[in-house]
Amino acid sequence: MTEEKESFEARLQSVQAIISQIEEGKLSLEESVKQFENGMKTLSQLDEEMKDMSRRLTVLKDGKEQELQGGGTDEGL
Repeated sequence: MTEEKESFEARLQSVQAIISQIEEGKLSLEESVKQFENGMKTLSQLDEEMKDMSRRLTVLKDGKEQELQGGGTDEGL
């Protein structure tokens, strides 16, 4: 993969593909576990991004003129 990060949507689709592969039952147990781990890691990253987007939208909605940096905390929410 290049230095560019895949889009949120592309990563979500990859998780959906992992789910489909596991549900089909065509993977070995070991491969299913590896895919599950990859999917959970990606979902965790997507969850953090969604939380960050939510914080950013809350700031915009409240009319505050502060810029949020990535990796912030949930303080004050």
